[in-house]
Amino acid sequence: MKLKKLVLALFFISVNEAIAAEKSLITLPTTPVTGNPLGVGSDEMVVPISILNGRELSLRRENTLAETLNSIPGVSNSSFGPSVGRPVIRGMDSDRIRILQNGINNLDASNLSFDHGVSIDPLIIEQIDVIRGPATLLYGGGAVGGVVNAIDHRIPKEKLEGITGRGEVRYGGANLEQSNAAVVDVGTGNFVMHFDAYNRDSKNLRIPGNAVSRRLESTGYWDKEEEVEGSKNGSYKPYLTDHGRGRLLNSQSETRGGAIGASMIFDRGYAGVSYAKHQTNYGSIVKPVLIDMDSDRFDFASEIRDLGTFFERAKFKAAYTDYLHHEKDGSKIHTTFKNKGINGTFELTHVPLFGLKGVIGTQFDNGRFDALGHEAFVPNSKTNSQSVYVYEELPLNQHKLTFGLRHGKHNVASQGGGDLEDGGGFHFGNPSTKKFNTNNAAIGGLYALNDQWSLTGNVTHNERAPSYFELFAKGMHVATATYEQGDTGLRKERSNGLDGQIRWKAGEDSLTLGAYYTNFSNFIGLLSTSEKGDAYDHDHEEYTYPKISQFTGIKAIFKGVELEGKTMLTENLQFNLRGDYVDAQDKTNGGYVPRIAPLKLGTGLKYEFNSFGARLDVLHAFRQDRVATNYNYEGGKELVTDSYTNVSMMATYKLPTQYNLEAFTRANNLLDEEIREHTSFLKDIAPMGGRSLMIGLRGEF
Repeated sequence: MKLKKLVLALFFISVNEAIAAEKSLITLPTTPVTGNPLGVGSDEMVVPISILNGRELSLRRENTLAETLNSIPGVSNSSFGPSVGRPVIRGMDSDRIRILQNGINNLDASNLSFDHGVSIDPLIIEQIDVIRGPATLLYGGGAVGGVVNAIDHRIPKEKLEGITGRGEVRYGGANLEQSNAAVVDVGTGNFVMHFDAYNRDSKNLRIPGNAVSRRLESTGYWDKEEEVEGSKNGSYKPYLTDHGRGRLLNSQSETRGGAIGASMIFDRGYAGVSYAKHQTNYGSIVKPVLIDMDSDRFDFASEIRDLGTFFERAKFKAAYTDYLHHEKDGSKIHTTFKNKGINGTFELTHVPLFGLKGVIGTQFDNGRFDALGHEAFVPNSKTNSQSVYVYEELPLNQHKLTFGLRHGKHNVASQGGGDLEDGGGFHFGNPSTKKFNTNNAAIGGLYALNDQWSLTGNVTHNERAPSYFELFAKGMHVATATYEQGDTGLRKERSNGLDGQIRWKAGEDSLTLGAYYTNFSNFIGLLSTSEKGDAYDHDHEEYTYPKISQFTGIKAIFKGVELEGKTMLTENLQFNLRGDYVDAQDKTNGGYVPRIAPLKLGTGLKYEFNSFGARLDVLHAFRQDRVATNYNYEGGKELVTDSYTNVSMMATYKLPTQYNLEAFTRANNLLDEEIREHTSFLKDIAPMGGRSLMIGLRGEF
């Protein structure tokens, strides 16, 4: 975007703030915390939860949802370049992490492949809640690892007289990002409308040195004359290409989006609708391919309180999403992915019964996924799920017990077929349907030792139905250079978990130390085999026969610890501490589960005085040598990742004007270290950004 557009956006913010300055102060309501349908605060939650909102979220916003959350203990980024990243929680990713928008499942293709972006831009999000650990009870059997809920105000829930909103412009960073966003709510009392718009343009990511790691070069796999083992005529392997030095090639992106929403607010509730558009075009790091994403989403939400019956409140939320993206080489479309579906929840809160407070609810997810083109490695499929659940809390003075049950039915159907004229091994067989019943249960408690100290604990039983790609995949997955093959005989994933926390809070000081243990009797992993698949290489117009990676059920154990704390050293200076460690072992074959984050420890100082603020953060990630031994892509086995230290700084200044404007600057990776995230599939060809500086201006009214 041109500089003059930034100036115009800033002018728009200032004008609106001038209008608001003449009115009484208007504030948006705080959104209830995810993970508790009774609306309790985060300090009363039994499950481990982290919340980013307000000014803290505004200053931490990054290109992707996962990168924005990277500072939270237990959360990592499955980075596939600067424009793509899905959150990894406690070593778990893909379908085990449920990504929600306003409590409703976010529908895209990011769970299928690491190179597919999440269709949520952090620029317009008002609050992000992260549940670490199983959240299957309220959000379905897929949420074995955790939940990320991105909350906006696109459907207003409270009365509003006047106008309120925020705006932001920023420039810089390792990818020379130019972005702006504006969010406005206008109300006449009972009728409230919401508007938002955002855009983001970025260039190729600046990196310190060569994109390809020395470890990968030393494997000999980087020899460009080497032929693919088993091929007829010989062909180059997918990763044998120049990914850049000083710049990560084909890592640029362009994003546009916006939404409009409206609600009628009445004395005992509200009803509202919204429409949102999200478009982004970004480069794929592996090949010179562009991914052109387009998503349309329609939401409806309503709540009625004080029903005057056994049930005192009813809530209904639903969303219809029409998502597609094209993978293009120039103007030529290689593959198209489509995902259309409707999902929602209906929930009833009952009156206190024998001291119990709770809800009963039902959830539905109905979707159709289509993969079209010569790089499609999954068949067209349909997934239908319906679940019922009950969640109860029993207050015991300052203590609390929680428990709940959930039962779900899941149908996953493959359309089959899929032969191409030029072959390539994309035949998916005959149409078939797999049916699964899942049962989840949890019991937890909070015990207050005194006004400052408390203990929490949870025991869970979790079941997850296999996804369509785990059941039916068959073909070369070009983005990850693996030949993936599903197994229609897969059983549902089962695990039992235990986690606990000790919490201390005194004024503005706090400390939380937690530990968890999850035992999978059946964990679905993608494991190497000695068998060969047949794939057609369209770039070189020949057949290749790569080794098959099979979705297989294994026994696995995930365990770890998480630490987070802060204390005021002086009236203006705060000290922060964080750390996390996860150990994930493959108990069937020996060794470790792949792409597990290393031990991380971080400290920070935060200073605020009058209009000025500053922050210094240091995060050290230790060497990760606990690598998988039964995991393989065509580049070889999982490689060790070296340690790194990331030093970042931030400064803010509230401008001395009648408007509520704040300038900020943020410097990342001040040591210009080569940072490679072990959770990234592309860690050895796509490091994180080098030393960079970003400046910006934000305002609220």
